Amino acid sequence: MQVTMVVNGRSVSGDIEGRTLLVDFLRVGLHLTGTHVGCDTSQCGACAVHVDGALVKACTMFAAEAEGADVVTIEGVAAPDGTMSVVQQAFQDHHGLQCGFCTPGMVMAATSLLKANPKPSEQEIRHHLDGNICRCTGYHNIVKAIMAASGQEMPALAAE
Repeated sequence: MQVTMVVNGRSVSGDIEGRTLLVDFLRVGLHLTGTHVGCDTSQCGACAVHVDGALVKACTMFAAEAEGADVVTIEGVAAPDGTMSVVQQAFQDHHGLQCGFCTPGMVMAATSLLKANPKPSEQEIRHHLDGNICRCTGYHNIVKAIMAASGQEMPALAAE
C-alpha cells in the first residue's frame, strides 16, 4: 500500500506493508534515525514524535494511520539553518542528557508540554514525562532544562 504524509514540512510517500509501524517508516523508509526504538511496547518514549500536533509514540502507530498527517520528528524541531530550538538549547545548556538515547523523545515530549502549557510547574513537568524513561540522568537536569526553556528557574528546594 502507498502512504503519503508531510514529515518535517516535506511531503513524502512510500510503499509499505499494512503492518509497518510509523517508527519503522521514519527510520527505515525515510532514514530519519533520530526517532529511536527503545522498547517497542510504548513504555520508554524514545520514539516520540508529533502527529498533527499531538505527541505520539511512533512504535504504537501504524504508518498507514498517519496517512495525510503532518508529522514532526526530532530532525524537524531545529530551525532549517540548524539553529536549535529553545528546548534543544536548554537541554544542552542545562546538561539534560547523558548517553542521549532518550533525548529525542524527551525533547519531543517537552516541546509538546510547553506548547500546551508555557509555564508548567515542576510537578506538571514530571507528570508529563511519566511516559519517557531515562536510565542515566535521574531526570533532575531534564526537568531543569524544561523549566529553563519555559523561562522559569527550578525552585531552590527541588534543586537540592
